Amino acid sequence: MSRAVQPGRGGPPVIEPGHTYATVTDKISSIVLARRTPLFWVLGFFASFTLTMVLLGAISYLLAKGIGIWGVNQPVGWGFAIINFVWWIGIGHAGTLISAILLLLRQEWRTSINRFAEAMTLFAVACAGLFPLLHMGRPWLAYWLLPYPNTMALWPQWRSPLVWDVFAVSTYASVSLLFWFVGMIPDLATLRDRARRKGFQIFYGMLAMGWRGSALHWYRYETAYLLLAGLATPLVISVHTVVSFDFTIGIIPGWHSTIFPPYFVAGAIYAGFAMVLLLAIPLRAVYGLQDFITMRHLENMAKILLATGLIVGYGYVIEAFMSWYSANPYEGYMIGNRMRGPYAPVYWSLMLCNIVAPQFLWFKRVRTSPPVLFGIAVVVSIGMWLERFVIVVTSLHRDFLPSSWGMYFPTIWDWATFVGTIGLFLALMFLFIRFLPMISIFEMRTLVPEAGPLAMQPIPEHSVAGEEG
Repeated sequence: MSRAVQPGRGGPPVIEPGHTYATVTDKISSIVLARRTPLFWVLGFFASFTLTMVLLGAISYLLAKGIGIWGVNQPVGWGFAIINFVWWIGIGHAGTLISAILLLLRQEWRTSINRFAEAMTLFAVACAGLFPLLHMGRPWLAYWLLPYPNTMALWPQWRSPLVWDVFAVSTYASVSLLFWFVGMIPDLATLRDRARRKGFQIFYGMLAMGWRGSALHWYRYETAYLLLAGLATPLVISVHTVVSFDFTIGIIPGWHSTIFPPYFVAGAIYAGFAMVLLLAIPLRAVYGLQDFITMRHLENMAKILLATGLIVGYGYVIEAFMSWYSANPYEGYMIGNRMRGPYAPVYWSLMLCNIVAPQFLWFKRVRTSPPVLFGIAVVVSIGMWLERFVIVVTSLHRDFLPSSWGMYFPTIWDWATFVGTIGLFLALMFLFIRFLPMISIFEMRTLVPEAGPLAMQPIPEHSVAGEEG
């Protein structure tokens, strides 16, 4: 089996000399241009499309009956809709981090995973955007949040973080889409030139926008890509910071905390990298991409998962500490209610998933075991969803007035909408894998020692073992 090695300590990863420009292009483009669709793709897309139909059915019933079919009540006016919105937005952050920030930091190991991570960002944001619209109860009036001409004296309340969300998320989605598409233009031209069927030639030719690979095209491409990376980088920080303001500027115990903005950003990257691992490991195994998504990539992602997990754990500790240090009886009761109240099993499950499970990543043997990494990523994804549940529900169900206390229980329609968005996310990902290159072809070719003495030298076995651990 081929492996990626490094020519020197700290240098960029280079594809084994057995690979050439042609073999890299053939292997990646053949996934898209193959005449026969693999059976596993058909089965996976059918399952995800079925869940998408469940989502459409749940939305249709919601629009007919109203949000009373959900479990929201008084005092828990925010339920699954806001929980899932924050969860999906968080998942979308890893793609921009990998693509923009690691590009600016010249981290070459991002090359094998940036393309499908960017696609994951777009699909996660698409799923997240559904929930605020549906939670309104009247999604056809969503334009009231936009700054349209003030003919009806209904200007948005600019002091509301819900309006800030509209601008933050829409800007993030727009820049991410542009960044993703611009990055694919050279590869779309490659697919245009290699496609045998006329329909595919026209389809990829339109998307390639006349790309010829000239020096002028490459100059403009590099300039635009770098500018978009610089523009997308602050969005990684700002978007989830604005999302955290939905809670932070409120006076509810458990929400009114200055730790939320950095805590939410770290949690978003934490959940996002867990989802990248959930996608990368199966794709690596099913399509035989061990040459491109190497153990080094998985180990680096595991290290980032561990680092952000420690930051998230620090946020949990600070939250509990400040509830005690502030001597505020409401804050103290809030944290005690989380630990010993009716939702205590959810709270301790969250701690187990987000603090205890990632500690195994200290061990190299765990970081270099794809099945174990996949299991930890699943646990972290569940834990981050439970975290949003705890933040939203436990802070609302018992507030300042004991006579208004109540419990929140999601209904089957809550679960159908949530599971349906997972189906939508996977269906979009299956379509992306089938019709667009999941790995950047031209960036992978820059790592091939096509010529020179290095290309003719055998690779020492100890070097390979040392890199893959």
